[in-house]
Amino acid sequence: MPANASAEFSRRLFLGSTAAACLVAGFGAARAAGSIKPDAKSALIVVDVQNCFIDGGTLPVKGGAAVVPVINKLAASFQNIVVTQDWHTPGHASFASTHAGKKPFETTSMPYGTQVLWPDHCVQGSDDAALHKDLKLPTAGLIIRKGFRKDVDSYSAFVEADGKTMTGLAGYLKERGVDTVFVTGLATDFCVAWTAMDARKLGFTAYVIEDATRAIDLNGSLAAAWKQMTDAGVKRIQASDIA
Repeated sequence: MPANASAEFSRRLFLGSTAAACLVAGFGAARAAGSIKPDAKSALIVVDVQNCFIDGGTLPVKGGAAVVPVINKLAASFQNIVVTQDWHTPGHASFASTHAGKKPFETTSMPYGTQVLWPDHCVQGSDDAALHKDLKLPTAGLIIRKGFRKDVDSYSAFVEADGKTMTGLAGYLKERGVDTVFVTGLATDFCVAWTAMDARKLGFTAYVIEDATRAIDLNGSLAAAWKQMTDAGVKRIQASDIA
């Protein structure tokens, strides 16, 4: 699941406790419940709601399963839904086990920048990599698999970790007339955040539905992610804001 070069590093690694104090006052300003009505130009992006990120998986996000009923309820409001799926090769470069002497959550240097090393997870074809069985997304039209290139990690639904290899999602959405995305899933401070920020860079209006996500929160990464998303123009809302 990395940072590009020095500028990308500060954006993508999200490490350092100093970032925890950087939340912007008023970021979660209240709005009338049900005030946002998605239309044909809107898409719900469901990020990595897979067994590996749920309790009992190889890289569990605390409370990860709790997003499933929230996302299922949201799905009824969207004509367009895209799902992402972490889909790693065995021995992937992002796995700590691939690097002699390294442990999970340490870092290493890759050609595209600094890489967080993870436990082996979401290996292609495994039950661990499967989407959660209780997801109900009747209008989902596309599954984007990411992290399948053995030497390059991928957090964002739009761009690989090298910062230049596109997944094709932006073109798919634009061809369908979508200009606004609502991002949900796992984990808030990594794949959700990178997806939302890349959406902004590519010209989309981007919302993160906070209670339809859960975070890893590695060394202050959650607060740092919200700060970076705010700075990028990502809007922070709750599921109750969706009509």
